[in-house]
Amino acid sequence: MNDLANRGADETPFYRRIRSFVRREGRLTPGQQRALDDLFPRFGLQLPDAAEPLDLNTVFGRTAPVTLEIGFGDGESLAEQAARQPERDFIGTEVHRPGVGHLLREVEQRGLTNVRVSDADAVELLEHYLTPDSLDCVQVFFPDPWHKKRHHKRRLIQPAFVQHLATRIRPGGRLHLATDWADYAEHMIAVMEECTPWFEPDGPVPAPGRPPDRPETKFERRGLRRGHTVADLVYRRTQAPAAADAGSFGRASPQDGEPVRRS
Repeated sequence: MNDLANRGADETPFYRRIRSFVRREGRLTPGQQRALDDLFPRFGLQLPDAAEPLDLNTVFGRTAPVTLEIGFGDGESLAEQAARQPERDFIGTEVHRPGVGHLLREVEQRGLTNVRVSDADAVELLEHYLTPDSLDCVQVFFPDPWHKKRHHKRRLIQPAFVQHLATRIRPGGRLHLATDWADYAEHMIAVMEECTPWFEPDGPVPAPGRPPDRPETKFERRGLRRGHTVADLVYRRTQAPAAADAGSFGRASPQDGEPVRRS
């Protein structure tokens, strides 16, 4: 008998906490393992054991606008962005260790100083370590679409999550979403319409073609080979104050499997 069956009819049912991933370990190459061992201490985002907010000016050793990418895959597009925009700082978070190792190697080989790499759950990073209005941009490119209807509740882009992002993105900052699944694009647009107090479209939605500041990604190329259409959805943070709803952010629709992660 499961936990729900054991609860009284008048009790609040249990809902699994949203996470941004399902942790799946892939096989590490020797180069990726070396990068994790040798380069993460240099370029990794060092999180204190206690949940203490980070001072990003101290982390990067300067004051500059900060972009957070959630689920960077192999990290090549993030490294390319950082190389093109040395005036900006970038934090990438990804729990797939081969991808983390790959990005660390890219950072070293390109001589980048404006990238920090995290292997933490993005939800915990946002909730405990990043301060209000500390981010200039958040980008989520090609997250897991969970294309089966019964799995839609596992999708990362949900109203409570976007509302929490609004507390971390400064007024005037951007939220950039991209997907190659048409129904997920529709879902994202509907979610963002629910969040109009905090975000407004930054140009046409979807954008007419890939924005010039977003390099093509491996997931994008895979989708294009399958005949998918890519949708870039770019929004601007309004001046409206936002406070994360701790109850809804920590509780999602009932989950019958593993939590959410990038494919």
